[in-house]
Amino acid sequence: MKVEAECAACIVNRAVAEAMEATTNPALRFRVMVELFKLLSREFKPTAVPAYLGTKRDRLIKRITGNDNPYGREKRRSNEKALKLLPYARKIVEEGYTQRDRFKRACLCAIVGNIIEFHIPGHKFTYGGLRKLFRDAGKDMVIDDVNKVYELAKKAQTVLYLTDNAGEIVFDTLLVEQLKNMGVTVIVGVKGGPVLNDATLEDAEVSGMSKIADKVITTGTDAVGLMLKEFSKEFLEVYDSVDLVFAKGMGYAETLTEYKLKKPHVLLFRTKCNPVANFFGVPRDKNVAKLMP
Repeated sequence: MKVEAECAACIVNRAVAEAMEATTNPALRFRVMVELFKLLSREFKPTAVPAYLGTKRDRLIKRITGNDNPYGREKRRSNEKALKLLPYARKIVEEGYTQRDRFKRACLCAIVGNIIEFHIPGHKFTYGGLRKLFRDAGKDMVIDDVNKVYELAKKAQTVLYLTDNAGEIVFDTLLVEQLKNMGVTVIVGVKGGPVLNDATLEDAEVSGMSKIADKVITTGTDAVGLMLKEFSKEFLEVYDSVDLVFAKGMGYAETLTEYKLKKPHVLLFRTKCNPVANFFGVPRDKNVAKLMP
């Protein structure tokens, strides 16, 4: 997926918010924006991928401010709020009469969790509003390949589950549990370092994912989405060996569409911005479960 004109506003908006979180020094905040505009003047072009520009923006902010985890406070809060909501979401999943139904409900809960993201222009959510979103998740589904995914998962021996955001990873545990109940070995991948509010090893521990998954690994890098040339050897060995890949969030959706995929990948995300919604030909603020290629 390539950038649209609207992506520029998002990149800048998130940079301002992130700089404010990263430092109280006005001079450093100003320098962040000066350097970001230089970056965009060089690299914001029709062939650019949004997630890759976002990665460079975040690295720039961390380098200038000296703060390696600007979203640390929001991530902790997200995990705390999500853990309080987890019993409600789990009840929805367990109300399914069949394995297929429970799998679908878990997919929907995982997708709803993807709404936990900050500073995207026009994107708003409240933790209190998640209960209604869990109940109405099926109504908001605009691409629904869950039945196809279920059939593939039943035949799979090993799955790689790529997480997205803190807080969201709490609800991912419900889907990982269902995959485990189906007899699948599940390896969960988190980011190798802080980037935005994405989940890292710390969030895998706090969410309980490290106790549920067969193994938790990192990508080996702090890149947004899939950036194979930066990923660790260990991660690439796992990625190449599994039968099926689940990829959460818009970052993976933006980047996986840049590759010729050699195995089935499942994109699970909420369309939180117009460019992503436009690329997939669906409305904004809707749920997507898309099987690729």
